[in-house]
Amino acid sequence: MLVPPFFLKHMFDIILKRKEGTSVLKGIKLRLYPNRTQQNQLEQMFGNDRFVWNQMLAMMNERHQNNKALPFLGKFKLNYLLKSLKKEYPFLKNSDSSSLQVVNEFLTQSWKNFFQDKTGQIGKPRFHSRKYLKKSYTGKSIIKTAGKRYLKIPKLGYVKTSKTGVLQNTKIKRYTVLLEPTGKYYLSLQVEISEPEKYSLTGKQVGIDVGVADLAILSNGLKYPSFDSSYFEKKAKIWQKKYSRRRHLVKLLVLQNKNKRVLCPRSLESFANWQKAQKSKAKYQAKAANQRRDYLHKLTTHLVKQYDVIAIEDLKTKNLQKNHHLAKSIANASWRMFRQMLEYKCEWYGKKLIAVDPKNTSRICSKCGYNSGAKPLEIREWTCSKCQTKHDRDINAAVNILHKGSTKLTSQGLTMVKATPTGQGLTMVTS
Repeated sequence: MLVPPFFLKHMFDIILKRKEGTSVLKGIKLRLYPNRTQQNQLEQMFGNDRFVWNQMLAMMNERHQNNKALPFLGKFKLNYLLKSLKKEYPFLKNSDSSSLQVVNEFLTQSWKNFFQDKTGQIGKPRFHSRKYLKKSYTGKSIIKTAGKRYLKIPKLGYVKTSKTGVLQNTKIKRYTVLLEPTGKYYLSLQVEISEPEKYSLTGKQVGIDVGVADLAILSNGLKYPSFDSSYFEKKAKIWQKKYSRRRHLVKLLVLQNKNKRVLCPRSLESFANWQKAQKSKAKYQAKAANQRRDYLHKLTTHLVKQYDVIAIEDLKTKNLQKNHHLAKSIANASWRMFRQMLEYKCEWYGKKLIAVDPKNTSRICSKCGYNSGAKPLEIREWTCSKCQTKHDRDINAAVNILHKGSTKLTSQGLTMVKATPTGQGLTMVTS
């Protein structure tokens, strides 16, 4: 029996991938420097995505109201409707066609989430407004590198960028062009790269307790402080006051123009001082976010290099932020981002991350196991009433987290293999 050629090609691709090694997805963000013409094109493309979303949503809302038993249209049927929509509105042809298809994909997923939700917390998709400060569009077309600092982007042509060396040996899967409130343009890329080289084994395990003043408290007594954003918060607060005051005056002026029946009343975006206050506030907020992210990257990479097994608490950050006294501090510490970075870096570099139940980690004595009950947050040190051991609250919790992680690892039938000088990555064997 003859084997079809496409089957042989498919098998050859699988064998080739096995030889080359598996690949992983990575995010890369580059700064863009479009000229005036390209900026106008981007503004048009942002508007086209918003227009297609609103048109498709209005049509699907009408279908849902007329007959709720009708199934909602999938992304392929919505893509078919794009042909007639482009004929009716020729300006849509100025956009990358794949970006309009991505809009349909996002809209379909929003409707799926609405219909599949049984808690009633997810509502129907909403219309998009041009007043959004963050403008973006996502596409799947091919982006080519043209020199050290230029990229060829569909419909835009050659656009100057910050750097292109990081794109070597990568395959771009999806890209997003966005305009941030600071007035800067960025290109966010989802690329496929070969699997990173594993870190060498150290034979060390650690438990981590996260906190507000100290972001990470380790079971060996080390403490890493949270990122201090007080300077940027102070600057952003000053500009926030100016922004709010000027916005109020601008609204009054626009209202007076409307009452006087002025033919072309000025819009909010046409006031220079209002725009200056808005961008200055956004600039300090962006600086704080960038420096916080850089700090978390350095810290998580250091931890993954140092330890083979990392045990952390399985915290529900969203629920903890309902406490209005701690919500701002928790958001500044970025517990969720800290955990996400540890998760994918452990997976990339051959280490093991274990999330354990945080119940009673601050109450149990790590030496004798006695539960002394709940303690207020202001109590940072306490002495066990049974064995008289003096504990630092956070370090004791980190040690208990490590104990729980080791127990969980053993329950999975796994034990650590001791590090060897030539050992690469984390190896697990059944106990």
